[in-house]
Order: sequence, then structure tokens, then C-alpha cells
Amino acid sequence: MTDKIIHPTIATVGATRHILKHFKLRASKRLGQNFLIDRSIVRGIVDAADIVDGEPVLEIGPGIGTLTQGLLEAGAHVTAVELDKKLPDVLAETLKGYDNLSIVQGDILKVDINQLMGGKNFKVVANLPYYITSQIILTLLEQRLPITRLVTMVQREVAERMIANPENLSPNDSAKIYGALSVAVQYFTEPRIIFDVPPTAFMPSPEVTSSVIVCDVRSQPPVEIADEKLFFRVVRGAFGQRRKTVINSLTGAGFERDRLSAAFDQSGINQKLRAENLTLEMFAALTRALA
Repeated sequence: MTDKIIHPTIATVGATRHILKHFKLRASKRLGQNFLIDRSIVRGIVDAADIVDGEPVLEIGPGIGTLTQGLLEAGAHVTAVELDKKLPDVLAETLKGYDNLSIVQGDILKVDINQLMGGKNFKVVANLPYYITSQIILTLLEQRLPITRLVTMVQREVAERMIANPENLSPNDSAKIYGALSVAVQYFTEPRIIFDVPPTAFMPSPEVTSSVIVCDVRSQPPVEIADEKLFFRVVRGAFGQRRKTVINSLTGAGFERDRLSAAFDQSGINQKLRAENLTLEMFAALTRALA
């Protein structure tokens, strides 16, 4: 029987500085790197993931292993996908001794995630780079992967967009933050913001506040549609020219005007409305009429 390895906590200013200096690393602005230095934030994210011992977890962008360590200590079997080619060797050292970790160097938008996770149900936990947050989230959801929960730290503005809908916002706010991302996230999941994260929790400090958001993946969509591909074509087309009415935006997106007019009449939706006025159910009704 071997003694348990005692791992120093990475989520501190001292440990992070030591690792960066030892491996001659600098945070990459191009890759949107900001390293967590607050143990309470790591603990909050791990608690939100509600890890069961041995549960598969996909972590995107593990960096130097700060959040990864928290997940490993909670008993998750972590598959960490890192884009930065320098960092897998760093992770192999900072997380040395954990036998519940697999490190993969690659682009999360290009790897075969289902194969990587063995086709089993899994959770996603990630501190996502701001510049590519929406693309990663939509890619994960639209692939219909066997994800049960996503726990992601994102820019506060993005988190607000993910939970926004015309029924809980003023018209002015809805016009600013409600969009295709809002509809897609709420179609696939039940999202909720758990807590905010100040810039001081990172090294280097970003210029904006972050939020941790939990998205529980739905077993069934909350609305009935006949054609999911058409549904998202309608949603993206409607928000493609936000200042125009939905019917004009969709005409510009390639839909026939007469067909659209008939669909609006059939679904009982006012043709003068803009995309930010349409709820998830209204988009579904319009899609059903078009189909």
C-alpha cells in the first residue's frame, strides 16, 4: 500500500506564480487565458457540478490544472482537452500522481468528443475563453452528445444572454441581450446563473466580471417542432438583421415572402414583430407553420 500523494493547491497566487515562472509561461491573450487563483471559486464550480465518485467529466481548456485539480479531488474521472501545445506537459507535472486524469491536446471544436468520452453520459465543466464561448457551447449542444450537465464560467454578459427571454426582460433589455444563443441554450437545456466571479479571482485580471452558469440538459425540448434544422434556420435568420421585422429578416435569409406571410397568419404571430419579441414557443409555432 502506497502513501497518498499530498498535492499542493494550485488555486493560489503563490502556486500560480511559481508554476508560471518554473515553466516560463505567460497567459496568452490570443487563447483568452486567465488563471484562477481563488480556491473558493474552484470549490463553488465543483460543487455546482455535483460530482459522483468516478463520474466522467470533460474539461475544456484546463490551463495549468487549477479547476482540474478540484474536479479530481472530488472524484471525477477528468478528460481535459487543451488547445495550447505547451500545457499538456505542464499538466502532467502539476497534476502528477492523479490516476483519474486523461490529458488530450487538441481543439475541442475538432475532436470526436463522443469517442473521447467512450459514448457514456458525462458532464462538462469549463472556464471558457471569452472569444469563443458561444461557438463552443452551441457545438456541444447541437451534436446531441450524452451530456447531462454543463457548468461553465463565462463572461457575465454571455451568461445573461443564455438565460434571457422576452418574458423576463424589458423591451430595451431584450433588444440588447436576447438572441439566437438564448433560444438555442433554452431549447436544449435549463440554464441558471449560480454566482458571479470578480476580475480579482484571476491572474491576470480580465476587464469584465464573469459568471458561473449551470445548464441541465433536457431529455426532451420544451416545445414541439417538426423539423429541428428548419427551426434553427428560422432562429438564426430572424436574428440575422435585428433592426428589421422578423418577416423582413427571414426574407433576407432566403425564405419566400408569400410562404412566410401565410406562416405568420397560421401561427397567429404579428408580422410587425422583431426577433427579440418572439419567445421560444413563438419560434416553434412559426417553424411548424413553415414546415
